[in-house]
Amino acid sequence: MNVIGISGWSGNGKTTLLTRLIPALLDRGYSVSSIKHAHHKFDIDTPGKDSFRHREAGAQEVMVSSSSRWALMHENRGEEEASLEQLIEKMLPVDILLIEGFKEEGIPKIEVWREESGTIPRLQTDRHIIAIATPDQILKSPVPVLNLNDEQSIADFIIRYFGLEVTIHETAG
Repeated sequence: MNVIGISGWSGNGKTTLLTRLIPALLDRGYSVSSIKHAHHKFDIDTPGKDSFRHREAGAQEVMVSSSSRWALMHENRGEEEASLEQLIEKMLPVDILLIEGFKEEGIPKIEVWREESGTIPRLQTDRHIIAIATPDQILKSPVPVLNLNDEQSIADFIIRYFGLEVTIHETAG
C-alpha cells in the first residue's frame, strides 16, 4: 500500500486539501482511504445510543453496522494510543492511503503551509517532507513547491512519487 502523509500545523488547510485530493485520485481510477489523527478527545458516539451504552457498560470494542457502513470503536482503557503502523495494519489494502496529521511519523509527507498562519514550515526540521503545498508559489524550498489550490497537480505528484501510472484527468466544460 502506498502511504503518504498530508502534514502541517493546525489551520493551514490539511482537511480542505484532502477533501479535494481524494476525488482527484478517485477520478484517475485509484482506490483511496485515509487515516485522520485527532489531537483532542473525540467521540463518534452519542449518549443514549445503544453503542454508547455498550461502551459505558465496559465493552472494549463495539462495532456498529448498517447497510450503508460499519464502524469499530475501540476503547483504549489504559492502553497507549495506537501507533500509525498499528492503524495502517487494520486498513484494507488500497492504491493510496492518505494520512492526515501524525506529523512526527517517518512517512513521506506533503506539508500544507500558508505564510499568513505565522508558522515556520516544518520542512526545515522534518526530513520526511517530500513537497510543500502552499498558495505562495515563490517560496524558496529544497523540495518541490506545489500549488495548494491545484489538487489535480498534487494528485499527479503523488501518483508520480509512487511510480504509478498518471492518467489524463478531463475537466468538464
